[in-house]
Parts: sequence; C-alpha cells; structure tokens
Amino acid sequence: MQPSNSNTVSEIVLLGFQNLQGFRISFFLLLLIIFCVTVCGNLLIILVVSASRSLHSPMYFFLTQLSFSDILLSTTIVPIMLHIVLYEGSSVSLIGCLTQFYLFLASETLECLLLAVMSYDRYQAICHPLHYTSVMTLTFCVKVVFSCWAIMLPATLGFSITMRFLWFCGPNVIDHFFCDLDPILELSCSDTFFMKIEDMILIIPFGLCPFTVIIISYAYIIITILKIPSVTGRQKTFSTCSSHLVVVSLYYGSLLFIYLFPNTENIKKIFSTFYTVITPLLNPIIYSLSNREIKHAFIKLKSKMSSALLMR
Repeated sequence: MQPSNSNTVSEIVLLGFQNLQGFRISFFLLLLIIFCVTVCGNLLIILVVSASRSLHSPMYFFLTQLSFSDILLSTTIVPIMLHIVLYEGSSVSLIGCLTQFYLFLASETLECLLLAVMSYDRYQAICHPLHYTSVMTLTFCVKVVFSCWAIMLPATLGFSITMRFLWFCGPNVIDHFFCDLDPILELSCSDTFFMKIEDMILIIPFGLCPFTVIIISYAYIIITILKIPSVTGRQKTFSTCSSHLVVVSLYYGSLLFIYLFPNTENIKKIFSTFYTVITPLLNPIIYSLSNREIKHAFIKLKSKMSSALLMR
C-alpha cells in the first residue's frame, strides 16, 4: 500500500558533474559552443540537401533524418546540462524528468533505426548497383522513414507512460546530468522488475535488430569490396560508406561500453557525454568533411545566397 500523495516525490535533483571547481565556466562555454555548432551544423546539412537537386538521393535523404534526430537529442540533453554546470546542479519536476527521458529515448531509438536503414542503403549501392535506383526509390525511402517513426513513437511513448505509474517516495537525487532509465528506476519505490523486462524486450527490435542489420550489411559490403581487382577501385568504393561506418562505430561503441561493461559513475558520465553531446556534433562534420558533393553543394548555395543579397 502506497502512502499519501504528500510523501510522493514531485521534483528530481540532477547533480551533474561534481568538483569542476575552476573549470566550471570553461566547461560551460565549451558545452555552449558545442551545442550551437551541433544545431547549426545539422540544420545546415538539412538546408544544403533540401536546396540542392544533386543531393536528392536516398543517402542524403536519410542523412537529413539523422540530422533531425541529432538536433532532437542535443536540444533534449544539452540545455539542462548547461544549467547544471553553471549552477552546480539543477532540479526538474518529475513530469519534466520523465518527459526528458521520453525525448531522449525517442531520439536514440530513431537514430538506431536510421543508422540501420543507411547501412542497408549502402549495401544496395555497393553490392547491387544495377538495381539500386529501382529498389531505393523515393517512395520506398519515405515509407521506410515513416515506418521508423510509426514504430518508434508508440513503443517509446508506451514505455514512458508505464514509467509514469511508478511510485517515487524518495530520495529524489540523480547523480547524472540527465534523466536516464537506470537512475530513474533506482529512485522508484515500486517494483521495477516488469519495467526492466519491458526494457530488455524493447532492446531487441530497437537495438539488437538494427545493429544486426548493420553488421550483416557491412559484412556483404566488405566481401564485395575485396572482390574489386584494383586498389583504386576498392578505395573509391569504400569511401562511399566510410563516413557512415565511422558514425556507427562512434555511436555504438560508446553505447556498448556503457551498457555492457561495468563502470564507475564518473566513467558513465564521460561516455554518456560522448554519445549525447559529442556524437551529434561529429556527425555533420564527418559527413561534410569527407563528402565532395556536400562541399560543392554548400559552396554553390553560399554563392547563390551571396548573389541574392547583392541584388537587394
């Protein structure tokens, strides 16, 4: 039997990073710069791809969706993180904490699905180039992205709503910089066994299955590349998927390190910072720096905008 509502926690305290001492302002400014560059960089990717007809292909269409996911993740985590760093801690309402977790879960789930879809796109482009245009049509790509959203939204929302029925009686302190699943469940006075079972079930379609698709796709890609006789041909073919492979490695590498290996809380915070803050920053940089088409489209768009401003 639960006590009265007066004993129910309504506010969650996030401790964030402790003992920053003299580095607090510097760390705040660094996070602020990273946040601004992340949002602007991903918005720029979306703008360049949307404005350039030469980039209207499945790979870049999926890239814009990934950029949107990165913006969602960054805006969900970093603003509160900035407040925590500046004031050495922060408090949010229980509803706000659960809402942040839902948005975080939605963006992470969407990113896993999109990375799998992008690996399938690279598989079709490299392993079946003659059938690529007939398979990866615009209609098919839109349906795939819509399916990702249609599957992700109800699943993550249902999981988050279930969390709303947990009872929180105290303590109300989370030693982290955002409301992640494990810290929230640790605060609950309810039996969280079924929530953990539900979490493990959801990991299969939204974590393991996308990761399996990526592994299988790249296994076939590597086999196909190794069959190319010339070194130049192998390098040119590999370059078309190198950016995606780097992004996948960074993203899943940090996730696997956090969830599969025991770590101290400080190490978890560092790697959580990597995949929630650094990865959304690196994604547009990795894709733009190693992609001549995006560079060319950006220069062309910049010249058009400059010409338009001069004409005024």
